[in-house]
Amino acid sequence: MSTIEASPEQRITAAVRRLLADRGVTRPFAAHEDLREAGLTSLDMVNLVLAVEAELAVTIPEAEITPANFRSVATIEALVANLRHKSAA
Repeated sequence: MSTIEASPEQRITAAVRRLLADRGVTRPFAAHEDLREAGLTSLDMVNLVLAVEAELAVTIPEAEITPANFRSVATIEALVANLRHKSAA
């Protein structure tokens, strides 16, 4: 599947999987699962912010880089959708 065909959730999930794989974690995780419980560290979260910005071509304002917004794939997807909606308005 090409990046263009992948949904934002799939692209975010792929970025999380890459970060987890770098830590040797290969277990499956759900879209609503807490990413810290899945195995990401605080440093991984910083890298996840950068990966999401690059993968989805968005800029995440500093005020939006919060633990709540990066708790799970679902919360990241909601954040990206909200940012895109604001930029389209």
